[in-house]
Amino acid sequence: MSDTPTETKPSFRSDVTVELVKHAAGDSDVLWAARVSTAGEHSLEELTKDPERSKGLINFLMRDRHGSPFEHNSMTFFISAPIFVFREFMRHRVGWSYNEESGRYRELQPVFYVPGEDRKLVQQGRPGKYEFVAGSEAQQALTERTLENAYVQAYEAYQEMLAAGVAREVARAALPVGLFSSMYATCNARSLMHFLGLRTQHEQAKVPSFPQREIEMVGERMEEHWAKLMPLTHAAFNMNGRVAP
Repeated sequence: MSDTPTETKPSFRSDVTVELVKHAAGDSDVLWAARVSTAGEHSLEELTKDPERSKGLINFLMRDRHGSPFEHNSMTFFISAPIFVFREFMRHRVGWSYNEESGRYRELQPVFYVPGEDRKLVQQGRPGKYEFVAGSEAQQALTERTLENAYVQAYEAYQEMLAAGVAREVARAALPVGLFSSMYATCNARSLMHFLGLRTQHEQAKVPSFPQREIEMVGERMEEHWAKLMPLTHAAFNMNGRVAP
């Protein structure tokens, strides 16, 4: 029999959380990995040198798509976002590891996503060639009211089942994809670049991308952290059209 559910009032948010919790990543990681081709064991000398002196090599590797030197690093992020974001996120499998909170083993908390006023609500055009434009005040109010009401009713149903002794793994079926979940996501610079190339829009991108805004919000915050850790690699990524090597 399940534990007695806790009484928690639903809350709503329009942002996401992205925290860098652990990393072993720097531009020098790209350099020693690349220089082993010609310098063998002496390539480790790059660890004590200023990577700025070899930014041309980083740009060459990025431009000519020599990708493996960008894999010898690691970043782990804690992310809190709506479940529908995670379902898109986990389409990215190569070079990524995930661990997400479980609705089987814990009572899920009533934190739900409601778009903020800056979220464009209206889709125009046909699939593959469409754009989003701002909604009216009436559409914004309708979206907020409808989602909040639906969330409250769904969570009440979830709580009712838990109180009746229904297992958490069964009761969670009543909850919507707008519920916030949390996970750890670990990647390397190459896998992150591939993610950013698809899940963010950028004026320097050679290949256009049309990400859903909510996953783009996550990508933007991950990129901010990465750019501080590997500024030369990040600059070369932008300079070469934001295409992963």
